[in-house]
Amino acid sequence: MSRFVRSSKYRHVYGTCAKRDFCYDNLRVSANAWDTNLVKVNPLFLSVNWQASGGGAFAVVPLSNVGKLPENYPLYRGHTAPVLDTDFNPFNDYVVASGSEDTKIMIWTIPETYDEDLEFVAPVSKLSGHGRKVGQVLFHPVAENVLASSSADLTIKLWDIEKGQEKQEITGHTEIIQSLAWNYNGSLLATTCRDKRLRIFDVRSNKIVQEGPGHQGIKGSRVVWLGDTDRLATTGFSKMSDRQLYLWDANDLAKPLKTEFIDTSSGILMPFYDADTKMLYISGKGDGNIRYYEYENDAFFFLSEYKSGESQRGMGFLPKRSVNVSECEVARAYKVGNTLIEPISFTVPRRSDAFQSDIYPPAIGDEPALTADEWFEGKDANPKTIDLEAGFTVKEKKEFAPSAPVEESKTPETASPKNEKDYQNAYHELRKENEDLKGTLSQRDVKIRVLELEIEKLQQQIAEAKLTKEDPKPNGSAEEATKAESEEKESNDDE
Repeated sequence: MSRFVRSSKYRHVYGTCAKRDFCYDNLRVSANAWDTNLVKVNPLFLSVNWQASGGGAFAVVPLSNVGKLPENYPLYRGHTAPVLDTDFNPFNDYVVASGSEDTKIMIWTIPETYDEDLEFVAPVSKLSGHGRKVGQVLFHPVAENVLASSSADLTIKLWDIEKGQEKQEITGHTEIIQSLAWNYNGSLLATTCRDKRLRIFDVRSNKIVQEGPGHQGIKGSRVVWLGDTDRLATTGFSKMSDRQLYLWDANDLAKPLKTEFIDTSSGILMPFYDADTKMLYISGKGDGNIRYYEYENDAFFFLSEYKSGESQRGMGFLPKRSVNVSECEVARAYKVGNTLIEPISFTVPRRSDAFQSDIYPPAIGDEPALTADEWFEGKDANPKTIDLEAGFTVKEKKEFAPSAPVEESKTPETASPKNEKDYQNAYHELRKENEDLKGTLSQRDVKIRVLELEIEKLQQQIAEAKLTKEDPKPNGSAEEATKAESEEKESNDDE
């Protein structure tokens, strides 16, 4: 029997971890249990959720700033509860959004230089509207300044961050939303949910286009779109806690097209898809390895696996436009440990030093194809692409000036804690203020109930008075008639 080996340009892709000197050390990564990737990366910076006392914070580290971070590294403070997720604006590398347990979303601009005098970075905009903690924030892949956020209040909101306005609210989930994913042109949004359902939304009209049963395990599930196709991939668990990979047709979510058994483990799987190479990278929380597959003809073909003895808590991938094409790098991952973030470079071995056009098709660039107003009006467009042969250069900082800046950012120094004691005092003050607000609300609820009872009593009295006013008329006329008859009878008797 003859054996055929499927040909692939990426069969021998291998991952290489950077040396310790080129990693990011001395980090205090957040210990919050909310399921996010903990890190996001763009061509200039990486952001990581920070373990901070007295409120919420995250750090933004320039990619060139490798090595051990100083103890007093400047943090992005402003949230009053732990930061759960961050995301960089794909069309402005100096703008980052954050979501927190305090129900707020904040927009920040990143300074071009970090010096010793920089102690505090203030938000330029604050978005309020969610009723509970904000678990994910995700920028639109095509339209400028459009942000999606999901919350434990079971809603997804769409924001125009430049105007500081909520433009749309998406409803339809019955449990906490676990992951979000835009399709290639940003016209649809796929979600996984704790109710074990996979949904696809037309977000501008708040309609569920497709819905079907997802992974049936109780642990977290994730979803990604497979480039410009109408296919999706999800990772999750079976009822027996087997880790699974599903392939879906976006036009019919009744059942998956393909199912793949990964292994039996407890760590949540994080999928990342590279549309240029058609490779799917899957890393598990608590694992030390990264599996990668090639997608072709509605099937996933296992290529290889990066193995490490150090487990990962989170993972982020660099945008394709900024990989090192001179070394045939097709992807770069940033692996989060307890105090360390390690870059892992995935390369295709080639002997020639020339540009390899077969593994570097035009990549998604940093120019928006639509404005926020155009997209909300109903227009669609594919992302603008760039040719990597000429090389990608980061543009100069583009100023971001929201029309509704946050007032608190004018005087952040007066409220910024300086040490652990200040953080504890600030925490207790905020807690006391929260308790006072709860007491005020409960008192108002009591007053409202008393007023409602009084209104009901008045309405009842008015109704009784109305009945009393209507009833005497026939009774009175009868009494008058009886009196008239008796008088007439008496007069007759006298005669």
